[in-house]
Amino acid sequence: MESTVNMYICAVPVATVWTSPESARELDAPGISHPVQLNKWLEKLPYAERLDLCNSNRIQTQLLYGEPVIVDEVAGDWAKVIAVWQPSKKDERGYPGWVPVGQLKKAEPLEEAGGFIRITQDKAQLWNTDGTPLLLLPFNTILPLIKENETSYTVKTPDGEKVVRRGDAVRAASVHQFEKKDADIAVELGMQFLDLPYLWGGMSSYGYDCSGFTYNMLKACGHSIPRDASDQATSGIEVPIDEPSKWKKGDLLFFANDEGTGPVRHVGFYYGDGLLLHSHSTGLPIEVLRLKGSKLEHELCAVRRYGIDEGDIL
Repeated sequence: MESTVNMYICAVPVATVWTSPESARELDAPGISHPVQLNKWLEKLPYAERLDLCNSNRIQTQLLYGEPVIVDEVAGDWAKVIAVWQPSKKDERGYPGWVPVGQLKKAEPLEEAGGFIRITQDKAQLWNTDGTPLLLLPFNTILPLIKENETSYTVKTPDGEKVVRRGDAVRAASVHQFEKKDADIAVELGMQFLDLPYLWGGMSSYGYDCSGFTYNMLKACGHSIPRDASDQATSGIEVPIDEPSKWKKGDLLFFANDEGTGPVRHVGFYYGDGLLLHSHSTGLPIEVLRLKGSKLEHELCAVRRYGIDEGDIL
C-alpha cells in the first residue's frame, strides 16, 4: 500500500465515493469506469441492488467534475480521499471515502485564475475549443475561469482548456464569493428536479439523496452546510419545532425514527403551507409532500434555518 497526501481533482462528470474498494459490485462497473457511464449504471440498477447501496452502506457521497480532494493513500486501483468541499464530522478536513484512481487527476497549481464559474442548469454541455461537444456537466459543477467573452466562458478542466456557454453558468471572483441568496430560492431551485429518482449518496443532478439535495440547493444559493443530515441538524439556526407558524420557506425539517426520538435519518425543505420538498427514498423521487397524514408527520425532530449570514459557500 502506497501512502500519499496529495491534492487531486475529480476527472469524470460524477465520481461515486465508496465506503471501501470492496463496496463496488460487478454491476457497478459502469459507475466506476473512466469515462464514467452514469446513465447505463443507474438505468440498469434493479430496485433491490439500488436499495442495497444504502442497506449495505456501500456509498458515502459523490464528487463533481473538477472538485478537489486530498488523496491520503492509494491501494491498487483505488484512492482513499477526503472531499474537502463537503463538511463532515467523519473527518475535520472533509468527507472521506474511496474513489477509483482512474476517475481522479493530479491537481495543477492555478495560474492567474480569473475567478470561477458554477453550472446553473440541470446539465450543461462542456465544449472543446474547436466547438465540438466533450461531456455533460451536472448542476453545481465549479470550474476555474480562464477568460470570457459575450457568449462563453473558457475554463480550466481535468481535460484541459474547454468552453461553457455563458447562459449555462454564473461567475464569481472566488469559490467563496458566489452570490448569496435566501433559502427560499433554494426551494425554487429544487423544484426543477421534481420526479428525479432518489440515489443513496447522490450529490448530482443524476440523483440526490435527502441531504445531498438540501446541501446542493443551498450551495447553489452561496451557502455552505454539512454534507449529512445528522450534521445539518446541529448547524444553522434553531427554529422552534412546536411553532409551525414561525417556520419559513427554505427551513430544513429533520426526521427520526421512533416518533422523532431516534437518530436523524431524513431531511427536506419546508415549502410552506404544511408542505415538504424532499428527495424521498430509494424507489421514490424528489417530490412535494403534505406532512399532515404522512408517515413523517410524527417523526419530526428538528427545524434549522440556513440563511444569508450562514457563512461562505465552501
